Amino acid sequence: MLQHLYLYKENNYLTLNKITKKIDGLRITMDSVTSRKGEKSIVSRQIELRHNPASFLKLILLGFSIVGLPLIIALIYSAISIDRLAEQSRKTVYHATQITHGGSTLIDEIIVMERSVRHAHILEDLSLLEGYFQAHANFEKKVIELNEVSIYLEQQLLLEKLQLLETAIFREILTSSESPENLRDLLDQFASLLVLAQDFSTENYRLIGHKVNEISEMASRARTLVEWELLILIPFVIVLALAFSVFIARPLRQIDEAIYDMGQGKLSNAVRINGPENLQYLGSRLDWMRRRLLKLEEQKIQFLRHISHELKTPLTAIREGANLLAEGVAGDLNKRQQQIADILRSSGIQLQKRIEDLLSFSALQADKTSLIKQRTNLAHLITSVLKNQNLSLMSKKIKIDLVCPNLFIECDKQKIGIVIDNLLSNAIKFSPQEGHIRISALQIDQAIQLDIIDNGVGIDIVDEDKIFEPFYQGRIKANSHIRGTGLGLSIAREYALAHGGDIELVKHREQGAHFRLTLPVQDPEIQP
Repeated sequence: MLQHLYLYKENNYLTLNKITKKIDGLRITMDSVTSRKGEKSIVSRQIELRHNPASFLKLILLGFSIVGLPLIIALIYSAISIDRLAEQSRKTVYHATQITHGGSTLIDEIIVMERSVRHAHILEDLSLLEGYFQAHANFEKKVIELNEVSIYLEQQLLLEKLQLLETAIFREILTSSESPENLRDLLDQFASLLVLAQDFSTENYRLIGHKVNEISEMASRARTLVEWELLILIPFVIVLALAFSVFIARPLRQIDEAIYDMGQGKLSNAVRINGPENLQYLGSRLDWMRRRLLKLEEQKIQFLRHISHELKTPLTAIREGANLLAEGVAGDLNKRQQQIADILRSSGIQLQKRIEDLLSFSALQADKTSLIKQRTNLAHLITSVLKNQNLSLMSKKIKIDLVCPNLFIECDKQKIGIVIDNLLSNAIKFSPQEGHIRISALQIDQAIQLDIIDNGVGIDIVDEDKIFEPFYQGRIKANSHIRGTGLGLSIAREYALAHGGDIELVKHREQGAHFRLTLPVQDPEIQP
């Protein structure tokens, strides 16, 4: 009998080696095909990207240009307005200075002419009129200069009157140069000329004040215009900056989401990046990586499925042989031999569970899990799972505190049994010798809440967010010589989610780990 089992085991190992080689050959072939398809896709993508010459740098420069253009235009316009105002102020100040100085000069020259004529009359010395003629020449020269500088009609009319009156006085002085007595009649005309010159200065001050008011109004309008420009442009520029920030950040956000999805194992969605050419090309490379990872994931699932099925056949023979030895079919065993046979049988059971975990994980990854739901008594299901774990409980002398009334739920009995078995196996594995495990169930509204609490070493805080990930094993090692696959909790949670429930790690102050399974009482798909 044992020889027959040994030959059967060898034949299955040979078959397994052949299948493994076929799978490796298939993987190499699929890799080459995938690589060629990926390269063709990249080439076609590159041809498509040639129609979009923009780059991310050009997009940023364009965004800054468009956002800064209104501000630049506003600054240029404000600078032109200020320069125009400054030029107008400069001209006004220059004109006012020239006119004011010229008016003062005219008054001084009139006073000099009047004094010279008065002295010549009083002293009856016509040679004293030389100062008059010099002042007359200066007066005429200054009137010509003021006519050139003056821009107002009022000033030009007053200058014309001054020039006509002074010319008339000059002609009379020329006719009276032989008789000093006749000069006395001209002194009153100098008073009229002086009053007219003073009127010219007064009118000049009035015009200067009017011009200053105009400049003040221009400055006020310019300031109001700048304020309105700022009031309009600042929100407009902010809106433009936000719009371009969103437009620029969108491809970066798409790349970040694509990388995050690939990191989370979500490989079904194609990577599409909308934006400049270089970022689109980066998106095409990420999509090529996604397809490669998806193909590798499919190959991994296929390999796990094949290898799991192939391992079950020799394992069945090993378990049957171990059972036959333990039951004494091949002959009576002494105490030590019986212990070895029990260890073989227990290890066979544990190995079969690991293989079933691999099969369940393969089915979940391939979305081939179907639920056959029926009305199930949760208390009976927990009792059945405890019976299957009886050997492990006895070997570690673990005490079970079970509090579960008769609760009925609509579920797939086999899948929920696997969920409870995985949670219980995990609690047993991490519990110390002579430890205890509390199992309690209760109904809250339309949900069943099942808590499994052990007094083991617990779960490291670093592992709390990762314990439900496939193949992940925490930093704290179990008190067992059998090492798990890291699939138990992942499969349990997937089955719970498939039923519309969930599994969570509950934080508590006591030592150990606390897992809570929540399941709906009725099937969510048939609830009204």
